[in-house]
Amino acid sequence: MSRLTDLIAKAKAKDSALGAELDREFKMLSSRLPFGLNFERHSPEAVELPLRPLRKGDKVRVLPERGETRKGDHRLWQVKAIHKAKKTADLELLGAAEIETQTVALDDLVLVAEFRDNIYPGLVSTGKVQRGGDKPCHTVINGENYHVLKALTYTHRGGVDAIYIDPPYNSGAKDWKYNNDYVGDDDLYRHSKWLAMMERRLLVAKELLNPNDSVLIVTIDEKEYLRLGLLLEQVFPEGKIQMISSIINRKGIVRANEFRRTNEFIYFVMFGAARLSPSRSDTGAAVRWASLRRTDIESRRGTKKGGTSQFFPIYVNRATAQIEAIGEPIPPDVDRNSVPDRQGCFTIWPVRPNGTEMNWGLTPKTVMALLKDGYVKAVDGRANKEPTLYYLTSGQVKDIASGNLKVTGREASGAAIVEFETGRATMPATQWDHEAHSAQEHGKSVIKALIPGRAFDFPKSLYAVEDGLRFFVANKPDAVILDFFSGSGTTVHAVMRLNKQDGGSRQCISVTNNEVAAEEQKALREQGLRPGDLEWDKWGICDYITKPRVAAAITGNTPDGEPIKGDYKFTDEFPMSDGFEENAEFFTLTYETPVSVNYNLAFNRIAPLLWLRAGARGSRIDKLPGDGWAVADAYGLLNQVDAATPFIKALDKVDGIRIAYIVTDDDRRFQSIAKRLPDGVEPVRLYESYLTNFSFTNGE
Repeated sequence: MSRLTDLIAKAKAKDSALGAELDREFKMLSSRLPFGLNFERHSPEAVELPLRPLRKGDKVRVLPERGETRKGDHRLWQVKAIHKAKKTADLELLGAAEIETQTVALDDLVLVAEFRDNIYPGLVSTGKVQRGGDKPCHTVINGENYHVLKALTYTHRGGVDAIYIDPPYNSGAKDWKYNNDYVGDDDLYRHSKWLAMMERRLLVAKELLNPNDSVLIVTIDEKEYLRLGLLLEQVFPEGKIQMISSIINRKGIVRANEFRRTNEFIYFVMFGAARLSPSRSDTGAAVRWASLRRTDIESRRGTKKGGTSQFFPIYVNRATAQIEAIGEPIPPDVDRNSVPDRQGCFTIWPVRPNGTEMNWGLTPKTVMALLKDGYVKAVDGRANKEPTLYYLTSGQVKDIASGNLKVTGREASGAAIVEFETGRATMPATQWDHEAHSAQEHGKSVIKALIPGRAFDFPKSLYAVEDGLRFFVANKPDAVILDFFSGSGTTVHAVMRLNKQDGGSRQCISVTNNEVAAEEQKALREQGLRPGDLEWDKWGICDYITKPRVAAAITGNTPDGEPIKGDYKFTDEFPMSDGFEENAEFFTLTYETPVSVNYNLAFNRIAPLLWLRAGARGSRIDKLPGDGWAVADAYGLLNQVDAATPFIKALDKVDGIRIAYIVTDDDRRFQSIAKRLPDGVEPVRLYESYLTNFSFTNGE
């Protein structure tokens, strides 16, 4: 309604009689309250884009002078002309009753994108970490989350298995902005602004979730939980909604004349066939096997602690995942590549993804003894993927002999299926009180260990996010999880832990911006800095917290290159310095024009979106191929239709191809080529599919 109020005010300025009549009708209609959640759907949000060059026709704001700490001019202007020689632009005020113009230096202008504008997104890679072999890549995207969600409608429409978000709690503190202004507790429209912000994003998230089997998880506190519950019911009438209460601080936060707050709330919205996996007590649960490869770097091959008898090959059948043979140990001075392979088998050595040679945790004699009883196994040895080896510890073997553990069956490979003797699965309750979910001990302390000296307010407990997701993705080893309020990156960290626990290949898409904390902005402005300056942006949340945290979690090293101190706890305990066998790539959202896309001028920025749509796995085609076609690990690109025959032959030779992108304006030629593609390969026409997606879905 505030949008209508703005429009009526403009009408009054031009025609007072018409404006007054519209105002009367508006007041009559607004007095009739409909059933349900009612809030002001404000003028579309706007986001400043300091890194995007200006073009004629753009909307801009005039920045305050350098060194100025007061608010700048928030009015919107349109660029009417750009004078490159003078480095200035002629502006005209938008929405004004009378024409107002000015000429301003280009350096003092910032592009503004309103949320009702069409956007044509691209991505620029800003770094990567690779330790996970051929696993899919986790992605961290720096950008306005609404626009990134819109970009994901091209890459992941209906393909997301779980969304976990921790949105701003609307406390009145300087924790979130609306139209580039912090929303304070004295703002009369505080709640409706928050609801408008959330509704826009949830409506796009709805397009991304798999309607047949997925879950949305949203955390919140008492300030907005009632409104959020109603909003979720209105946006997702088809979903099954439950809210649980979770203790995150047993001591509680002391506040004047109020009860101490110890908890927060978590909404679970389940769609289609989504099922809540039961939790198990220690009794009755499946036993967790230990990794056969040593994890402590002090025990790597060739060290005194590592010894010389535990570096040997293990041969695993490629077809059955059965361990066929155990090789002899080789001395530290012998190259492992000189040892012959065994036909039809993987030759497995205790080597980390980064190439560091470790040792097995057992000698060949002990491995063979355990193997005879099915107490050593290979996991994920199919589809030509090198397996990981696990074993039951001596304590677990004793528990089997004593009856505390029970062998309940055998896997196809002959490995034992072992469970605790007694107990049963139970559905989780709506009240959680777990020591692992303490935000102080397992949120702040984890960040402190990973990126020492870098503070982040109110991080989630790593294990709380892990536990919440596990209920819905435990049986989905290839799940796609999205977090579009990712903050410090706890969700992607939790997904990596889940993968380690069961050998899964889940991937997480994390979306954050590079906002600088409110208390730091004043000092930076006093230094004459502004958003877009390198010295300003390096303190932003994405560059200063999220990216280094994700990199540290994977590598096991702090940003200074030191091994991370401390251990992970609870479900899976191991040194943080071990890191994870995972891949991650970091991107920044860009804004393209339809013309640059259509004429292949933006291909290197569209390329990551094509890769994401194909599963974010393996190699990427970053440049237009000179031969007219190229094939990556998961997709192919045909940019000259006359080269269709060699392109299709190349696709036939590569396993795992999901998509063939075909660049053509001729629909008949596209259809002709699409019919010749190998079975299971999806044809996608460029750039028609991309431009249509954003032309028709992004207008507000």
